[in-house]
Amino acid sequence: MKRVYVKEEWCLGCHLCEYNCAFANSNLEAMTSLKGKKIFPRIHVEGGERITFAVSCRHCLDPLCVKSCIAGAISRREGVVVIDRQKCVGCLTCVLVCPYGALAPGEDGAMQKCELCLGSGRGEPACVAGCPNGAIVYEERSESE
Repeated sequence: MKRVYVKEEWCLGCHLCEYNCAFANSNLEAMTSLKGKKIFPRIHVEGGERITFAVSCRHCLDPLCVKSCIAGAISRREGVVVIDRQKCVGCLTCVLVCPYGALAPGEDGAMQKCELCLGSGRGEPACVAGCPNGAIVYEERSESE
């Protein structure tokens, strides 16, 4: 299955992946509508002076977030871990158990995470398409990588 991977050595820490993600998952018609607003991306740039990298869901084969969700809002469909935001009660248990820090509350308090922009019809996630340095890739890799 294709997943999002980050080449940390190429990440500039520009946060454009976050803006592209927030825009792709909004109902806005122009990215400029995000100007001056708090954004709620499903990918997050972390790091400091020496290294920066984007953190997103790894779509684990045996996801702890699915097992821990008390509301049954998180499931795995065709290899992609997805959240039914209507079922989410915002308990944050999934945030506590995710070893990658991939989940965060959205604007309405329901959890959100990368779902690979599968419903967008783009063919690749918005963060990948918008990364100016090619630090984020969407590709198939062996399970050992």
